[in-house]
Amino acid sequence: MSPRTGRPTDNPKGVSMHVRLDKECEEILKEYCEQEKVSKMEATRRGIKKLKSDIKK
Repeated sequence: MSPRTGRPTDNPKGVSMHVRLDKECEEILKEYCEQEKVSKMEATRRGIKKLKSDIKK
């Protein structure tokens, strides 16, 4: 038996994060998740990726 748990993936998520949100952000996140049928973490990852274009190089 393999000591590995969970489903195999090509993109392991090894970094955890705790976030505190205000009511407005929480409501936006909730509405987005319901609309797109994704988890809060998937929505957060999508939001972070949208920030990439704002990075000055």
